[in-house]
Amino acid sequence: MPAARESLLDAAYTALARRPWSAVRMVDVAAAAGVSRQTLYNEFGSKDGLARALVRREADGYLAGVERALTAHADPRDRLTAAAEWTVASARGNPLVRAMLTGCWGERLPAPALPAAPSGSTVPAQRRADGPLPSPADFVALVRDRAAAVLAGPGAPRSDTAELARSCELVVRLALSCVAAPPADDGVADLVRGALHRQPVT
Repeated sequence: MPAARESLLDAAYTALARRPWSAVRMVDVAAAAGVSRQTLYNEFGSKDGLARALVRREADGYLAGVERALTAHADPRDRLTAAAEWTVASARGNPLVRAMLTGCWGERLPAPALPAAPSGSTVPAQRRADGPLPSPADFVALVRDRAAAVLAGPGAPRSDTAELARSCELVVRLALSCVAAPPADDGVADLVRGALHRQPVT
């Protein structure tokens, strides 16, 4: 039931914006999504399963936004700047993304704990959600490697790719520093362009 699953995740996200996760009730999430509580349990198994699926969806949404940013411009520096700006804006607007990128999970948020045993869910999306979530270091590596692959193109020499990956990681880490300590208006773009001024990105 993909449509019901998305509606339930949307309802859970909306509920989380209004109250701490500990105060979010499954019956309220189901009612807001317009489905039965049994459908909610069929999809996610438990409130913890719902939390893991919600966190996984937000992680996937963040990474999809990175992908869009990396393909939205022709100039490599503009691509990396767009990815950095997306990272900062996404973390500013989404507390789950901010927590995933920084590793700082506040008491209002669901804890991204894994189930004690392998997922027995019959729902493929839930089995994936029950798997390990990337750590902040994993997100750095995922974004760095994707950016380097997009910018290098097929058949790039290994030495050039290694230098490019270092430049991409510099941008990712700079963006994360802006998540922790936001700069003034348009400061992200200025910081990234300044950092890339002498970096090999073409």
